[in-house]
Amino acid sequence: MTSDNASYYDGHAREFFDATVSVDISPLYEVFLAKLPVGATILDAGCGSGRDARAFRDRGYRVTAFDASPALAALAAEHCGFEVEVRGFTDVGEVGAYDGIWACASLLHVSLAQMPDTLGRLWRALRPGGCLYLSFKLGRGEREHEGRHFTDADDEMLKVWFDQLPDVASIESWITADRRPGREDRWVNGLVCRAERPVGKLITGGDDPFLPHLLKSIGRASEIDIAVAFVKTTGLRLLMPDLLVALSPAEDARQTPCCVRILTSDYLDVTDPEALRLLMLLQEQGADTRVFEVGDASFHLKAYLFASAADGGIAEGTAFVGSSNISRQALTDGLEWNYRASYPGDDGFLEARRKFEELFAHRRSLPLTADWVERYEQRRVPLPRAVAPGSTEQEPPPIPTEIQCVFHANWTLIPRQTGHSFHGKLDSRSVATRGGSVVLQDACSGQVFSSSE
Repeated sequence: MTSDNASYYDGHAREFFDATVSVDISPLYEVFLAKLPVGATILDAGCGSGRDARAFRDRGYRVTAFDASPALAALAAEHCGFEVEVRGFTDVGEVGAYDGIWACASLLHVSLAQMPDTLGRLWRALRPGGCLYLSFKLGRGEREHEGRHFTDADDEMLKVWFDQLPDVASIESWITADRRPGREDRWVNGLVCRAERPVGKLITGGDDPFLPHLLKSIGRASEIDIAVAFVKTTGLRLLMPDLLVALSPAEDARQTPCCVRILTSDYLDVTDPEALRLLMLLQEQGADTRVFEVGDASFHLKAYLFASAADGGIAEGTAFVGSSNISRQALTDGLEWNYRASYPGDDGFLEARRKFEELFAHRRSLPLTADWVERYEQRRVPLPRAVAPGSTEQEPPPIPTEIQCVFHANWTLIPRQTGHSFHGKLDSRSVATRGGSVVLQDACSGQVFSSSE
């Protein structure tokens, strides 16, 4: 969406919201959702009133939504009951993050010149096997109407655009009438599915990033074991939403939450203290998180083990062993080799599980506590140069909003386990309530704290 279009919606937010929030397009939902797995992750790209984002959330899907208009995003967040980010298509930089992307009547504000880049960004954000829905007013070319820029399209235009993208498995298109009262517009709808990536034994990064493989495995596993030399906040944030869902109680009371165990280390002081605090949030949700005190030894493990249990045994499992620690670079665009061992078929998976059990029970593998993190932070001396991909990554501090600046001195948090009071700016992006705990993050330093409500 151009800045002029965003300004238009800022000035007409309530009018647009009222005109669209109650429009019934459920037949389109059915076509889209039929392509997605149960509990899939969906990005509502240009969500407008939030009508569709809320509908997906109410059906049990994990939904992320954004809109370029701050005023419209605020109304959508109020309607949905969860945060709606203010950003545009040019801000989409995720890689393999979503099972489905919903772009209903939003891409029509992207110019023809920007369309290839925009579609490419959405396509990279889609996981292999995922589906992208998009819709345009039926026609061809660009036009201005009532202060807004429009790009119209037909089924042939959709095919031309997606012919330029890799791994397109199928393109479906169909025409529908406008469902708003008194409107006679016709719409072209497209549903584009991305091919499943061939299951090979070696994941090499680059064009085959590690992150989508991990997220897919997390969603299918009943037991998750991870052992890595270091954890960076930048990488852990990419895994946190899926790990939290895995730890959540299942809707079916007969099913138990996933068993999650994570082991990292203090090797070379690379692991972020804030990443350890995030691991403690997982611990509060039921995960078992430990840190291996290396001493004079070394710790170079990078292993991710996923198992699905059945009848008291392991029905199937996948082990990834290779070069990727938990950092943004190692999980997304870095050239990293990780070998896949699949069970049944490769007993190397069972051997890796046995070795993990031994290491997790080692006398140097200590339970992660706030006191341990505090001592580590005080003695930590980070290396001045990178020792592995992503080892020097730092999260940029969030930019506080005007409201956050007003309240920057008005709150105090007493972390449950440290007993120390903490003052700082409140970043609303980083406030969450999960499992009876309040989680806050300092907007300037990025420090994360949790406390009993």
